[in-house]
Amino acid sequence: MHGRPPVSRRWLTHERRVLLLALAAGLPGSALGLVLLWTGGFALHVQWTLTLLVLILWSAFAFAARERVVFPLQTVSNLLAALREEDFSIRARGSRRDDALGEVLIEVNALADTLRSQRLGALDASSLLRAVMEEIPVAVFAFDPDRRLRLVNGAGEALLAQPAERLLGLDAGSLGLAACLDHDRSPTLDVAFPGGSGRWEIRTKTFRQGGLPLELLVLTDVSRSLRDEERLAWQRLIRVIGHEINNSLAPIKSVAHSLERSLGRPPRPPDWESDLQSGLGVISARADALGRFTAAYAQLARLPAPSLKAVPLRLLVERVAALEHRGRVIVRGGPEVTVHVDPDQLEQLLINLLRNGVEAALESGGEVHLAWDVRRGRVRVRVEDEGPGISNTSNLFVPFFTTKPGGSGIGLVLSRQIAEAHGGTLTLENRDPEPGARATLTLPV
Repeated sequence: MHGRPPVSRRWLTHERRVLLLALAAGLPGSALGLVLLWTGGFALHVQWTLTLLVLILWSAFAFAARERVVFPLQTVSNLLAALREEDFSIRARGSRRDDALGEVLIEVNALADTLRSQRLGALDASSLLRAVMEEIPVAVFAFDPDRRLRLVNGAGEALLAQPAERLLGLDAGSLGLAACLDHDRSPTLDVAFPGGSGRWEIRTKTFRQGGLPLELLVLTDVSRSLRDEERLAWQRLIRVIGHEINNSLAPIKSVAHSLERSLGRPPRPPDWESDLQSGLGVISARADALGRFTAAYAQLARLPAPSLKAVPLRLLVERVAALEHRGRVIVRGGPEVTVHVDPDQLEQLLINLLRNGVEAALESGGEVHLAWDVRRGRVRVRVEDEGPGISNTSNLFVPFFTTKPGGSGIGLVLSRQIAEAHGGTLTLENRDPEPGARATLTLPV
């Protein structure tokens, strides 16, 4: 058990030990001098005078030695106490490099300079952080392990419509922020607060302040951004649909006008029946094309949510590669890995990629290689062809853009939608320096 030290140890302080050591150092010489003095036959008044002088000098030197040891320690203690109180203006004087005590004082002064610089830097960083937090238009909250609010910025006060003095110390449930802290399913959430409502992007992160773990909650209002993106999407959609409909209606209108003029002009030309059949054929073809166009858009819009199942990747890839691809697909393989995917949708994605690769490889008589690997918890499936490569990579994922005769322009768009619905990505790029293109599908393991 740890208790109070013995009385003898508490009494025998460092200063007293130094004094006793100094007295002990002078004791032999003083004692010898007094013995010789009192046995040397000197007069009595001389003996007492010299004895008193020896005792005074002995004590004076002992106390001087004690002071020379204790005073520098007290100086260093005062310097360290000032540093602890964050007073960096006090410095030790008379320090020299050729002296052990001087080196200690020099190092203490250097420590004070370092701590002063770090303190100024921390104050500047804290001031900048507070200024940034007050100016940014996002709400920032920090909660302790008991989910009580410990920090809030101006945007957070406006969002909850209360000053920080009333908010600090309240729990997340009473503030209406518990659902935001438990948002594992989606990065965005529709929540109504006293100071505003809308769709919020939620970010959380754990940090420590003063040794206490805190959970940081950042709420960003993305309603306006989403509305802007939605408006741009509608504009692009209307522009594409309007362009395609006009492309179909223009020849229909022209042919219908020509037929109306031919049939309404007596007498009718001898080949009016063949002109009628030809015109109706053009109208029918354009109507069929317009129907295929709207059906393709409907296919993009009706993509269902994936029904996830645990599927061995090798089995799925080999099953797709075994389909009719004109014998040009070579499976290089990869590690054994199981992915949680919708097998039907993923097969459709791989079929689209392999079909594009085979069609490109046929132009140069090359092959298509399919392989996969696992990096950082994600599996990468690569489809590489030995074709001529991609001439325009900027419009690959634009709906209905195609460079193939008779192509629909939705295969890659649909494939990327499938990949993103599974939490993955799909990229397409030219191989360098080898000829051909590479499609990379990334999925979480």
